[in-house]
Amino acid sequence: MNQSFSQSRPHPWHGLEVGQDPPELIWAYIEITPFDVIKYEVHKPTGYTMVDRPQLTSASPPTLYGFIPRTYCADRVRDLSPGSMSGDGDPLDVCVISERPISRAEILVPARVIGGLQMVDGGEADDKIIAVLRDDPVLGGDGDLDDVPAPMIDRLVHYFLTYKALPGAEPSVSIDRRYGKDHALAVVEASMADYEEKYGQPPTT
Repeated sequence: MNQSFSQSRPHPWHGLEVGQDPPELIWAYIEITPFDVIKYEVHKPTGYTMVDRPQLTSASPPTLYGFIPRTYCADRVRDLSPGSMSGDGDPLDVCVISERPISRAEILVPARVIGGLQMVDGGEADDKIIAVLRDDPVLGGDGDLDDVPAPMIDRLVHYFLTYKALPGAEPSVSIDRRYGKDHALAVVEASMADYEEKYGQPPTT
């Protein structure tokens, strides 16, 4: 059998596919889990996972959290986020809901996009796409954000509104809108186009 494979580990941002059928079926590269009290993130030049900072509050992320490979938040993502002055210059963030707990990071999770949070951080578009684990026996169907219990989304909103909070400091983060699947797919598509403009076409295998 003639199968293509990488003889070295691909860069998780630039070397992996967006997904099996984007913008709806995507890969989520997981940086942190609900069990982490440290915020980890991929070191952009090398692809290794680095310590960004300890979580500043007692809250832990309520879902798996990472990014969608080969996406980039620039002008097209900004244009879908009223009130933003620019994209945040990072890959598009994604939160993945799973009925079964997943405790490992640095993994690829096949996920289905169902909605998102229109978050603005310091004037930059910093959308959080919400997805469910593909084939999840409880939540993995062809649904929309309204099909997820509201308290689960409320926890995500609370986490992102407070995860950078410092006593006495003015908040820099706002979440102006919760949106459903159609707008979320448009944001993913915009981030894919922003990536292609910034970094070019993905290599063919």
